[in-house]
Amino acid sequence: MTQQDILIVDDEPQMLIAMNETIKRAGYFVATAGSGVEALERIKGCHYRMVITDLRMPVVSGLEVLKEVKYSSPRTQVVLVTAHGTVHNAVEAMKMGAFDYLLKPFSAEDLQSVVQRAIQKNESFLTVRKENTPFPIVTQDPDMLAALELAEQAARGKATILIQAESGTGKELVARSIHQLSPRKDGPFVAVNCAALPENLLEAELFGHEKGAFTGAIAQKLGKFELANHGTLLLDEIGEMVPLLQAKLLRVLQEKEIDRVGGKNPIPIDVRVIATTNKNLKVLVQNGTFREDLYYRLNVIPLGIPPLRKRRGDVGLLADYFCEKYGLETHNRRMALAPETHELLASCDWPGNVRELENVMQRATSLAANPVIYPQDLFLHDAVRRLSPQTAVPSVPASEIMSLPAASEIEPDSSGRKEPKGVSAGFDLKAGCSVSDMEKQLIQITLAETNGNRTYAARLLGISLRTLRNKLREYRLAVALVGVEDE
Repeated sequence: MTQQDILIVDDEPQMLIAMNETIKRAGYFVATAGSGVEALERIKGCHYRMVITDLRMPVVSGLEVLKEVKYSSPRTQVVLVTAHGTVHNAVEAMKMGAFDYLLKPFSAEDLQSVVQRAIQKNESFLTVRKENTPFPIVTQDPDMLAALELAEQAARGKATILIQAESGTGKELVARSIHQLSPRKDGPFVAVNCAALPENLLEAELFGHEKGAFTGAIAQKLGKFELANHGTLLLDEIGEMVPLLQAKLLRVLQEKEIDRVGGKNPIPIDVRVIATTNKNLKVLVQNGTFREDLYYRLNVIPLGIPPLRKRRGDVGLLADYFCEKYGLETHNRRMALAPETHELLASCDWPGNVRELENVMQRATSLAANPVIYPQDLFLHDAVRRLSPQTAVPSVPASEIMSLPAASEIEPDSSGRKEPKGVSAGFDLKAGCSVSDMEKQLIQITLAETNGNRTYAARLLGISLRTLRNKLREYRLAVALVGVEDE
């Protein structure tokens, strides 16, 4: 994904033009969208430091834009603009993570002031380190830190939280941390895996049963909801829950009471529910396999955890942490990673996320003969290609990396030359082509080769990241490629 400064969203053309000109005069790069629908499309392809959106728009409202922005890019600051301000709207917006709320009409100075404050807030994430978060999670990634900040804020309330993230990213760890940071920390934390229990047992597991309710029910049993009373219930892999139980769960969330299987009277409960899933529940709703009303009941506070391939700065940090942890556990000594090992780990896409990286480091520390871990100690073999720093790009899945061909294996071209395919492939040399034109083409091709990652493009080009940025400005190149962001 690319990253720009500010996205302005308003369905009134004159207002859109006025805000655009005002913010551009302050020195920011601005993109615009004439509707909430267009804004959602733009958000899919670009991370913005800030979004300014009108509240009342047809089809997709400003609140819906706010919710989508906070899910896909938690550190992006959102300011809502409206001519119909009410206390209720302001409170609702702040609960959903809005940075501020502007009432029309407002002055250019007011707009520029809120933009400056929001951008400063966004940039402050870049200086936050893992020591500043109360979560037991090793990270220095700005998006991850922003997600944890949102989780910390959510922990103070009672609202239901939906964590949607890939497997291995640490969903349960975040859920447990939310419980520990909440006023319910002295109450129980109960977790149930909705995918691990048979359909005929899940209802009794969640809601309990009375003696004699069914064959084998020889005694009364309390369900997970009752066991979690005055505490937190984690519904792991909620997307696997069958439709019949979805309806019963919806009633529990609405009425705050449960019915034991075979019971006669409802039982009141006080439970904060956190649901997690590695699936896209919106897609399941569209497919008809997940109830839409339950989705909205669960998705009061949506929380996303970025996958490890989007947190490349955390790979080395996590690898060092696991290396030290398992070195002490296995050999009672501190172990470290060689520089080339760091480079190899950084070149992988880690589809299994933190869990996969942890498994690799646990294996390496267990089998390594020396306190320094070298690439061969990882025992990745065919699973992971050993890339040199010059060819390492961060978009290759660990499970799909193959060995690079040796120079002797490269087929000669029609002229008899042996030239490996790389950044020179597709280079268009025309008559009268200047050195500047060639340099511009080379930068464009290299960025395409690295999926828009300027850090790795600079490494391939043999220049510093600052030099590459200056060249992009000099040649007015817009990096609009879908790929990994700068590290």
